[in-house]
Amino acid sequence: MTADDTGATTIAVVLYPGLTALDLVGPLQVLAELQRFAPQYRTVVVGAHTEPMSTDLPLQLVADRTFAEVPHPDVLVVPGGRIGTIRAMSDPGVRDYVRTAAASADVVGSVCTGSLILGAVGLLRGRQATTNWFFAGVLEPLGATYHRRRWIEDGNITMSAGVSAGIDWALHLVAELTDEATARRVQLALDYDPRPPFGGIDWIHIPRLPRAMRAAIGLLAPVITAKPERLTRAGA
Repeated sequence: MTADDTGATTIAVVLYPGLTALDLVGPLQVLAELQRFAPQYRTVVVGAHTEPMSTDLPLQLVADRTFAEVPHPDVLVVPGGRIGTIRAMSDPGVRDYVRTAAASADVVGSVCTGSLILGAVGLLRGRQATTNWFFAGVLEPLGATYHRRRWIEDGNITMSAGVSAGIDWALHLVAELTDEATARRVQLALDYDPRPPFGGIDWIHIPRLPRAMRAAIGLLAPVITAKPERLTRAGA
């Protein structure tokens, strides 16, 4: 890892309109806690501007810094969402920042469908990847191979599955950046000991409607990826 001019190793979390709030806030809480135990790490939220942006909740979020102010973070984290993420896949500002920041970052990470933005700028070709279960079919047109895992690593690119998996992934990232003992301290500080009242997801008996929705998104994958792919081929 390298350090910025303040002596800190910078972790930049990307904010864009319409993203899923927990995709950003969950990992951000873990990474902010890391800063307490390892102050050499500095986590900032970056965006195209520092005005409030909408999310998928009745809640707006504001970036700490603009893309231009944090051009070369050591760690890049791209959260996901639904329609907001699909739009971001073709947004020139988001695309340019993710592509250029990833080129110099030591670690490039995504949460949920944030992996689709990585794929949209050509970073996932030939890689093993994961994303939200509903959007698995969109990864293949972007050149990636989907795996239903809580998180996955391929080279310096690391991704989590859907939404809440971002917290597990962030703890894994903390261990990678520091050590397991520090990650456990962060986990304890956050009292993170999830025990869903109905157990884990029953992947074998997914109800018909969610399965149909997933299939529909898969059928739309060529449409979703068409413009981002054209932009990538054009070098935009």
